[in-house]
Amino acid sequence: MTDRKHLTRFAWLSVAAALLTIGLKFAAYALTGSVGLLSDALESGVNLVGALMALAMLTVAARPADEEHAYGHSKAEYFSSVVEGTLIVLAAIAIIVAAVPRLINPVPLEKVGIGLAVSAIASVINFVVSRIEMRAARKYDSITLEANARHLMTDVVTSIGVIVGVAAVALSGWLRLDPLIALLVAVNIIWTGVQLVRESTSGLLDAAWPVDEQEALQATLDAYRRQGVQFHALRTRQAGARRFVSMHVLVPGSWSVQRGHELVESIEEAVRQILPGATVFTHLEPLDDPASWQDQKLDRQSIP
Repeated sequence: MTDRKHLTRFAWLSVAAALLTIGLKFAAYALTGSVGLLSDALESGVNLVGALMALAMLTVAARPADEEHAYGHSKAEYFSSVVEGTLIVLAAIAIIVAAVPRLINPVPLEKVGIGLAVSAIASVINFVVSRIEMRAARKYDSITLEANARHLMTDVVTSIGVIVGVAAVALSGWLRLDPLIALLVAVNIIWTGVQLVRESTSGLLDAAWPVDEQEALQATLDAYRRQGVQFHALRTRQAGARRFVSMHVLVPGSWSVQRGHELVESIEEAVRQILPGATVFTHLEPLDDPASWQDQKLDRQSIP
C-alpha cells in the first residue's frame, strides 16, 4: 500500500479554489441581484465545506494500520463523499428556497455584464481544479478526490447554464427566467448529490471489486486451474483504494505441506501483480475430502 499522505495537497488546492470562487460568485450576485448567480454562489459554499471534509478524511485515510484498525483507515474516504453528497442536496434546497419568492415576485437585474464576467472567471478556476483532481483520483484510486472533482465539474456546468440564462434574462427582459434557471440548477445538483451518496454507501457496505478487476483476478486464477488446482469461496471487497480477496485453494491431498505452501505463495504474489497492494487470504484444502466442498456459501457454516 503506497503512502497516500501526499493526496492532501489536492484537497488544499480545492480549499483555496473554493475560497476564491465563493468571493467571486457572491460578488457577481451582489452586482446583479440575480438569484441564479446566488444559487451558483451557494454551491461554491458547499464546495468549501466539501473540500475541508475531504482534507480531514484524506488525512485520516493516510494513517497506517494499527492495533485497533488492523485493516487500515481507507474507509474514511467514503465518509467524505457521503457528507459532500448530503451537503450538495442541502445546497439545492437552499437554492429552491431563494428562487421560489423571485419566481412569484420578479426583481430586475443590474450590472449584468460585469457580474457574468466575474462568474465566468470563477468557473474557469473550478474547471482547472476539477481536471487536476480527477486525474489524481484515477491515478491513486481515491473516491474522495473523485467526489470533489465531480462536484466541481457539476459547478462548472451549472455555472455555464446560469451565465447563459442570466444573459438571456438581460436580453429578453423576462425576469422569471432567472429563478427558473436557479430551480433547474437545484434539480441538477440534487441528482449529483444523490449519486455521490449512493456510490459512497456502497463502499461502506463492503462492495465487491469492480467487474474489470474481478475479470483480471479470474484470468490470473485460470492459469492455475489449467494445472489442476481448483478454487471456491472466492470473496472480494474494496475499502477506498485498498483491495481484499479471500479464497479456498483445493489441491490433491497427497501434496506435502511445503508444496501447498509454495503454491499459495505463488497465487498471492500473482494477485498482487495485477493489483499492487492487495491483501490476499488463502485457505488450502484437499480436493478429495468431501468436507472441502461443504463450506462454499457466503456465510460459512459449521460442518456437522
